Formats: sequence, C-alpha cells, structure tokens
Amino acid sequence: MKSKICYKAQDDVLAAIKSWENHLAVEKRFSAHTVSAYMRDLSFFINYFADKENFVDLDFLGNLDVREFRSFISYRAEKKLQKSSLARQISVFKNFFKWLNKNHMVKNSAISLISSPKLNKVLPKAVDVDDTFDIIKQAQVVASSDWQGQRDRAVFMLLYGCGLRISEALSLNYGDFINSENFLKIKGKGNKERIVPLLPIVKESINAYILAVAQNFQPDDALFIGAHGDRLCPRIIQRQLQKIRIRLGLPDTVTPHALRHSFATHLLAQGTDLRSIQELLGHENLATTERYTDVEFATLKKEYDKAYTS
Repeated sequence: MKSKICYKAQDDVLAAIKSWENHLAVEKRFSAHTVSAYMRDLSFFINYFADKENFVDLDFLGNLDVREFRSFISYRAEKKLQKSSLARQISVFKNFFKWLNKNHMVKNSAISLISSPKLNKVLPKAVDVDDTFDIIKQAQVVASSDWQGQRDRAVFMLLYGCGLRISEALSLNYGDFINSENFLKIKGKGNKERIVPLLPIVKESINAYILAVAQNFQPDDALFIGAHGDRLCPRIIQRQLQKIRIRLGLPDTVTPHALRHSFATHLLAQGTDLRSIQELLGHENLATTERYTDVEFATLKKEYDKAYTS
C-alpha cells in the first residue's frame, strides 16, 4: 500500500499544489490514478529541497537555478530509477512550473534549460486481427451475466472499432449515443473534442447491450454501468480482458489500450493515411501517430521472417 502523499512546504506552495491538482482533475480531465501519480512525483521534488533547506515557499521556487534543478535530477537518478520514470518526474515538475508561470505565481526561466533523458523508442503493442475478434467474441463467455457480456463486448467494440481510450468510452453518457446518428463526439485529453465515425457493427453492439441491460436510461446517465448501476470503472474492463487473455493464451501486452493501438495499426495496414488516423485518435502531434508506421514495418518483418524460416 502506497504511503500518503505529503509536502514539506509553506502554505503558499501547498495552496498552489492544491490548485494545480484541481486543474489536472477538472480542466485537463486526467484520471484519478494519473493525478495521484503526478502528485507523488511532485512531492519527491518539493521534499528534496525541503529536506535540504527546511523552507520551501513560492519565492524559493522562483529562485531555483539550473544547478539546483540538476542536483534533484542527479539525486533521483542515483535511486536507480528507470529512464521513463525519471523522465516522467522531470516532466511533472516542469509542467508544475509552467502552470505556476501561467497563473502569475512563480516565474523561473531556468526551468526552460532542463531536458529529459533520451528514451528508447517503445512501439505500441497491437493485437492480431484474428485475436482481436476472438477477444470480442469471448466477452460474453467470461461475463457473469448476459447483459454484462453484452456491455463488455460493446466497450471492446468502441476501443477497437472507434479507437477510443478506455476513459473516453466509459465517460460516454446515454445521450451521447442516442443523439449520435453515425458519429460520436468524443472529449479526450485536455478537453479536446473530436468526431469519430460510429460503424454500424459498433452501433449494433451498443444497442444490443442497451436492450439486454433493461435500464431506463436518461440522457445524462452513464452509458456503461456496473452491477450496482453506477458508472462502469476501467478496472472492471481490465479484469475481464485479463480473463479473456488467459483463456486465449495471449501475452500480457493485450490490454484495453492495445485494442486502440490495433485500431490504428490495422487502419494503417489497409492504407489509411496518417493524418486521418491522427484525427481519429485525437493525437495532438503527428509524431505520436507516426509510431504506427514502425509497428506496421515490424509486423511485416515478423511475417516475412516466419515465412522464410519455417
């Protein structure tokens, strides 16, 4: 069990941290898990200087120089953190200072001189087309009831058929669907909206779930609900997919997010251009979408090697 997050700082810093936390949760719409991770990473930064100086207020943060920022980075690196974890912690305190500056609390130009460690390129883990449809078929097999199986199948179809993040799928309300016709308006990261096509097969799966659950939905009600009628949480879908993964003998990389990766990878394999995939996924930068070209080349090489070594 993780320890409680605390900050050894003065009241003005504590108030700023609380406001930033609210900004991440409400305005940026980050998940509770992500916000908690940000806060814990920030506590490492704040408490490092508090332990050294015994006094951290906003003026102190504004006067930190490059050497002091780098001393924190060196201290964390000595903890044998993975590069990705260290890069995340650097990103967190840089974003905190950026927010402080934007809100006229602290201006520290030294932060712009801080860079993150270069990370190894990690390719998205896509699922084979046949395995993807096997997963969708298994949703009703592992479920506790018919309506829950229909629900899980509909969620999987949204992840794979529309490329949604699990948080985006589970944040949908009934009104978003019944008023959608052939398109869904999705609110993604940073409250950015995008329009995604709602394929007939996806629409049919959602309608089958609505019919099976026999719930008197109102427009503002959560579309996907749990056993007790409240909004479905991601952990339920993650757990159901884990059961399916074990049942089918699939690797640990098969997660709900892998279905979104599969959506993009399979579109690319069919010749869809990167700009269109970028829009469908809601990526801010094309460079993020370009990772899927490497996935496709890696898949082709794997198939080539298999064909000529068997």
